[in-house]
This record gives sequence, structure tokens and C-alpha cells, in this order.
Amino acid sequence: MSDNIRPALYGATYSAFIANRTSTAKNISSRVVGKHCESGDILIPEIDLPSDIKSGDLLAFPATGAYGRSMASNYNHIPRPAVVAVINGTARQILRRENEADLLNLDVVQAPRQLS
Repeated sequence: MSDNIRPALYGATYSAFIANRTSTAKNISSRVVGKHCESGDILIPEIDLPSDIKSGDLLAFPATGAYGRSMASNYNHIPRPAVVAVINGTARQILRRENEADLLNLDVVQAPRQLS
């Protein structure tokens, strides 16, 4: 939801694949969900992925569009992900992942006594 609200907002559809390794395992029907405990945080309701997919694998969503980052949020105080562009088969990080310090830098330590 915070990384890509488009599927929940208006039913945008995507494909995905394991990007950090190849697999010869048989595919299984899978559901790709986000990191929030929300019923609407489903990125891909049904997709065939290798049965040996595991925690730590990098799942790539090609062609998510230009609005992914601009529509991303810090819902539940979760940092936004990095953005990677691939040109002619070469991947380059164009925006770094936010971290906790980025989020905390926006917090005000003590609220003002009176707003003007």
C-alpha cells in the first residue's frame, strides 16, 4: 500500500519475477502482498512463481509506471523503497531507499505552545 497504492486504489495489474537468481523449480499459483496488515494490501492477486521462492529473494515488478514513487507514502511510518531504472539491460539505482533517519528528521521534538 505504501510502495504502490495503484492495485488497491483502482485495480492496476502487474507481473513480477524473481530478479536475484534463476530457478528451474516448478511454478505454483501465488499471491503477492505488501508489508502492511491490511486486507487491501494485495499487489498481485494471482501469479505463477517458482515453488522455491523464499524470504530474501528480490521480486521485481517491471514497468510499474511513472507514478509509483509520487503516489508512494509513509503509511504506518514505513520508509519508501529505492527506485531502480533499467536501460539496455543495465540496472541503476536512481533514488535511494528511505531510512528511519529520513522519517525522524521530519518529526518535531516539541510542539509549539501556540500556532499562529
